[in-house]
Amino acid sequence: QVQLVESGGGLVQAGGSLRLSCAASGRTVTNYGMGWFRQAPGKEREFVATVSRTGGSTSYADSVKGRFTISRDNAKNTMYLQMNSLKPEDTAVYYCAADWMAMGPIPSSVLYWGKGTLVTVSS
Repeated sequence: QVQLVESGGGLVQAGGSLRLSCAASGRTVTNYGMGWFRQAPGKEREFVATVSRTGGSTSYADSVKGRFTISRDNAKNTMYLQMNSLKPEDTAVYYCAADWMAMGPIPSSVLYWGKGTLVTVSS
């Protein structure tokens, strides 16, 4: 079992920045690929970014590429999402996710979820 707790959400103006954190505990976190997904009101949960077990490989949704940066610090069992140049359409609940060995972009295949943190971007 892996427990995931997100933090860092809040209200920010368009063009601003936020950094989300995800603290992981439980089984050996370095055995898990990790990622961020988001769900806006009335919409399905969607892929945002993933990071490999070592942090050496990342992938991003086209909608956030160039604005968001995912990273992880395995010594601290923590994953991050640095979000810059935020837009109102980035408003959503952001979820931390972990999956055995590698994280894919399909929400239905995710093994572990956090409870989410709300990000609101005002125009």
